[in-house]
Amino acid sequence: MVVEYGEFKGNKMIILKRSETDTFPFQFGKGKARLIVENFDAIKQFAEEE
Repeated sequence: MVVEYGEFKGNKMIILKRSETDTFPFQFGKGKARLIVENFDAIKQFAEEE
């Protein structure tokens, strides 16, 4: 995994890539980052479902 930081319209973003050549990275800002952190257990449970 590759973690980078960038900006969009003056707002800080985190960019998560599966590899250096990933053409569709997962990126989000601080608002969504807080939402993910607050709901981590539900997200983890969802990811572990069949």
